[in-house]
Amino acid sequence: MKLLSRTCLGMFLAVSAIPATAFAQEESSGDGITISGSAAVVSDYRFRGFSQSNEEAAIQGGITVGHDSGLYVGTWGSSIGFANGTEIDVFAGYSTALTSGLTADVGATLYLYPGASNSTIVEPYFSLSGDLGPASLKTGVAWAPGGQDSLGGDSGVYLYTDAGVAIPSTPFTLKGHVGYAKSDSFLGGSDGDVFDYSVGVETSWKALTLGISYVNTDAPRLGGYKESVGADGAVIFSLGASF
Repeated sequence: MKLLSRTCLGMFLAVSAIPATAFAQEESSGDGITISGSAAVVSDYRFRGFSQSNEEAAIQGGITVGHDSGLYVGTWGSSIGFANGTEIDVFAGYSTALTSGLTADVGATLYLYPGASNSTIVEPYFSLSGDLGPASLKTGVAWAPGGQDSLGGDSGVYLYTDAGVAIPSTPFTLKGHVGYAKSDSFLGGSDGDVFDYSVGVETSWKALTLGISYVNTDAPRLGGYKESVGADGAVIFSLGASF
C-alpha cells in the first residue's frame, strides 16, 4: 500500500517510485513526436520491494508521448490490492543528453487512486543514465515533499541504482536494482529507513519480454510486519508486450 491511512503512510514514503514504461517501443509521427506503449502481466506488483497487489498477479499498462526536444508526458496504470483496486500515474518531464553516453531526466509523477479520498500524491524525480562498458546503468532520486494531505504532512526521499548487462551470445540480460528510502514517519517500528533490492534476468522475442527476478527488503520482521505487508523475499515473473 502507498497511502489511505497513517499506517500506510510510511509505506508510501518507503516505496513510492517513478512509473515504469518497460517493454516500450516508439512510433514516430513525422513531426518530432513519438508514441510508445506497453502492457504487462506480473505475478506480484512489487513497488520498491513492497507488494501493491497483496502478493497476487496484476495487470499493467502505459503510454508515453515524447518530443525530439526531450519533453515527454505519459500515464501508467496497474491493478492493486487496496483503495478501489486501481492505481493511475501521470508523469511529465524533460530528458536530454549531457555528454555522449550520459542522459539526464527530470520530471514529476502524480499518483492517483480513483474513488479514494485524500489520495493524490506528487513526487518530483531526477536521474542519470548511461553505459559503462557492457553495462547499462541508471541512478536517481525521487522526493515526496511534505505538506501533502495524503502523506499526513510527512515527506520522504528514495535513492536507487539500476543495472543491466547483456550475456554475450545469448538473448538474456542480467538485471539488478538496489534502493534506499528515508521517511519522516516510522515504518513498522523502524526509524523509517528501508533498503530494497532485486536481481533477475529477462529475454525478448519480437514485441514480447519475459522476466524473472528475486525481490526483497530489510523491512523489520518484528510481529510479522515484513510478511504482512508483502515486503519479504519473493520470486516475481513478468510478461510484457510493446506497441
